[in-house]
Amino acid sequence: MKPLSIDEQVALLMHGAEFGDDQIRERMTQELRERLKEGRPLRVYCGYDPTAPDLHLGHTVTMRKLRLFQDLGHQAIFVIGDYTALIGDPSGRDKARPRPTREQVQANARTYVQQAFKILDPERTEVRYNGEWLSKLSYEDFIFLAAQVTVQQFLARENFAKRYAEGDAIWLHELLYPLAQGYDAVMLRADVQIGGTDQLFNLLVGRKIQEAYGLPPQVCITYPILVGTDGKLRMSKSMGNYIGVDEPPEVMYGKVMSIPDEAMPNYFDLVTRWPPEEIARIKAGLADGSIHPMEAKKRLAWEIVDIFHGREAAEAAAEHFRRVFQERQLPPEMPVWELRGAINIVDLIHAAGMTRSKSDARRLIQQGGVLLDGVKVTSVETVVEPEREAILRVGNRGFLRLVPVRE
Repeated sequence: MKPLSIDEQVALLMHGAEFGDDQIRERMTQELRERLKEGRPLRVYCGYDPTAPDLHLGHTVTMRKLRLFQDLGHQAIFVIGDYTALIGDPSGRDKARPRPTREQVQANARTYVQQAFKILDPERTEVRYNGEWLSKLSYEDFIFLAAQVTVQQFLARENFAKRYAEGDAIWLHELLYPLAQGYDAVMLRADVQIGGTDQLFNLLVGRKIQEAYGLPPQVCITYPILVGTDGKLRMSKSMGNYIGVDEPPEVMYGKVMSIPDEAMPNYFDLVTRWPPEEIARIKAGLADGSIHPMEAKKRLAWEIVDIFHGREAAEAAAEHFRRVFQERQLPPEMPVWELRGAINIVDLIHAAGMTRSKSDARRLIQQGGVLLDGVKVTSVETVVEPEREAILRVGNRGFLRLVPVRE
């Protein structure tokens, strides 16, 4: 990337940022400009709690911003929250997160670095685990941290206020999360922390804690949340509406093609490499009808597969979609069934609710009414393996998208 002026860097780094408060935006923008004027590489970090074994596209929104900081010559720090994951981030939650075991967290964390390097430059990324310092905090240290924030400040958070008003439990350990995350900023000597919009409270707490330790407060930059493939809720593996960064190309392509048309702009803005002017052109074309939604979605799917698997895989995935979905005139939207292991075709059809009984499933197979990726299933003993995405057709109107899931 060619050298940019400070104003150009600020404009690029703040593009797409959301704070929900104009005063906070103005203050963070000015503080970022002041840090950049110091003429040194800034220490910029984002943390990721390994609550599941796979990263998904939602995680990559902030990773792409970390990469942008890297490309501008700054130091990116990828923090794996192996200790904060034991608490569970309450941000944006209407109830406490289930608490994983340390063994589950450690198992999940093993894959994070390799997946993150699909976006970040390994040579310019500092990888840290916050257990390095959080595991060493004394009781006295936690008292000091807790003295920096009031209970009223916690209860003013929208999700806590709602839970409190409705009489739902707010567990004491949930209040520790922003304190632990704030201590991360202290130990990392962070100049900038980035996160999703739901993280703004935690990031601001980090500023207060840095000041309590005699450090200049970090610049906080928050970006919008990516919606899942349902187009409504935030992308989450627990909700089943995610696109994993390690999923096979044809699965990734098919999942992007399944998102509702109205969700596409959210993806354009957050997970593509397209410049703002190109995104604006596509949005305008969709609005005035000069660009068909299907063509825009194909381009989006191709772009996402290309990012994680390369051009050749993107071309193959697009061809697979054309062959399986379009030439056979399959419906663009259909129920998804996650294949977590090999399963007998009769059991699959019945479990998916496509027939009233296993006997009905066997009869349809014997009559030639069941197709797997367009090929007739001729034996009731057929076993479906979780190898790649496929389409199961039962009768004239029953369609099911089979998606393999790695355990």
